[in-house]
Amino acid sequence: MSTQVDRAQSLARLHAAPEILRLVNVWDAVSAKTIAALPETRAIATAGHSIAASYGYGDGQIPLDLMLDMVGRIVEAVGDLPVTADLDAGHGDPGETVRRAIGKGVVGANVEDRLQPLADSVAAVEAIVAAGEAEGVPFVLNARTDAFVRAGGRPLDDSIADAVERGRAYLDAGADLVFVPGILDADVTRRLVEGIGERKISVIGLPGALTAREYEELGVARNSYGPLPQRVALTALQDVAADLYADGVIPASTRALN
Repeated sequence: MSTQVDRAQSLARLHAAPEILRLVNVWDAVSAKTIAALPETRAIATAGHSIAASYGYGDGQIPLDLMLDMVGRIVEAVGDLPVTADLDAGHGDPGETVRRAIGKGVVGANVEDRLQPLADSVAAVEAIVAAGEAEGVPFVLNARTDAFVRAGGRPLDDSIADAVERGRAYLDAGADLVFVPGILDADVTRRLVEGIGERKISVIGLPGALTAREYEELGVARNSYGPLPQRVALTALQDVAADLYADGVIPASTRALN
């Protein structure tokens, strides 16, 4: 069995490698086991939105204890694979939240800035880095900036400049990479990589975004998918239910994954 430090170091190496790290987000133990069983899986990422939805909460509204309980179950389910958790905006105390997540076996996290004042966001990054150091784990922070998803109607150039300023500040404060969610085309991605650094950008694979290979060629380190895998699974569930109501049958191709 690998140690938590080993798993944290493995996650850091995956981000630094020339190949983009592809993370198919999970939300419970069985979804985690299903993804972990694939030979291509190198690490596991949780989706905060999806975990919250599975408990009946809106995105960002789930109590921390419930979130951490599920994250711990996911860690236990996937063995030696490193797990990075979506911890929303830190649940009011980013440093303490990360300390508790480390106690569940987590070795990395996304934490959102929600476009709070830059000084406050940098302080949150510093608290997270300090928590990892205090626990003896080289915690991998994927510091998220909402420069695009909370941009409102401001010009695109302003959002790019904001993301670059925040991203550089978060890296200087000890973050490992910068998560910039949004539908980023090739030109915007290129400008972000130029401004923040090659292999220092993390993106989300939304409908309409570039492929992981295209992002890799632009110097992006990581591509995750947030709540989209759960939406695909729920779409399949609703579709098969509609078919069964119409006197259909369970497809013979269905695999016993649970």
